[in-house]
Amino acid sequence: MKQLFNKHNSFLIALVFMVVLARIVPYRKEYNEIFDLSTFIDWGICIIFLLYGLKLNIKQVVGDIKNWRLHLLVQLGTFVLFPLLVLPFYLVVKGTNYELIWLSVFFLASLPSTISSSVVLVSIAKGNVTAAIFNASVSGLIGIVATPLLMGLFIDGTQTGVGQDEVVRQLLLKVLLPLILGLLLNPLLKKIVDKYIRLIGHFDQLIILLIVYESFSDAFVRQIFSSVSPVVFALITIVAVCLFFVVYTILLRITKLLRFSREDTITTTFCGSKKSLVHGSLFVLVLGIPETQKVIFLLPIMIYHSFQLFYVSWLANRLGQGKSSTPK
Repeated sequence: MKQLFNKHNSFLIALVFMVVLARIVPYRKEYNEIFDLSTFIDWGICIIFLLYGLKLNIKQVVGDIKNWRLHLLVQLGTFVLFPLLVLPFYLVVKGTNYELIWLSVFFLASLPSTISSSVVLVSIAKGNVTAAIFNASVSGLIGIVATPLLMGLFIDGTQTGVGQDEVVRQLLLKVLLPLILGLLLNPLLKKIVDKYIRLIGHFDQLIILLIVYESFSDAFVRQIFSSVSPVVFALITIVAVCLFFVVYTILLRITKLLRFSREDTITTTFCGSKKSLVHGSLFVLVLGIPETQKVIFLLPIMIYHSFQLFYVSWLANRLGQGKSSTPK
């Protein structure tokens, strides 16, 4: 029991607590009059990338762009490997009652990688943060085009133009601009940031916890988990978890074949196996999914997003504490 509640597992316990809290006291939109959680998280994400910019330097960023094998592998994993693993099952479910479920899983496979959580968890695991920032940002931009194109193969009348400007604007405001500002201020403030590096790490974890709480609150308020049958829920859960481990394992083995460093292996497996709940929620609207089907489309990404946060957060803390030399 003492080992369960030691300081090394405190972050994982905090994640579980956030889920329980979201179930008991979910955050609702009317609470924004007292405290706007979404805005706080948005600013938190901006501060995270500002701080990452302060910790980096221009030479590191330029040098890591040359790490083309890592970048290519992450993007191929996100937009090629995921869809290819799901695509063959279309022939099995076509014309059956499970075709819509398959389409919702393919929607999950077509989404870009997360931005904030990928970078934060790579940092916690002591991976290549520079490459994580680069790939997470690029993934969001590629997804603006790739996700509607992939889904357009199975959905008629895809509205690829709706919402794209907003996605680009959010990416610029929350990620690129704070990062650039941090890089510009790097020579002046880097020593101060290095002095309080542990406190910064706690702030990163706080934002992740709030993202989990907000995501689960939204799911419980909209009754995403209770509006589908137990059989469908169980099926989607099994498929989502299996998809994660298959992609994660394939990427890990490829990094070993390519003799990636420990830091690059962490970044590749973490960034390449993630999917963005934020983009998923947006593209449900962008693709014009009917109201009666939105729950089915959101459920796989909600389950996948939740599982990846828990599992990768646990793994990131183990790696950061030196309990494992490479991701497993």
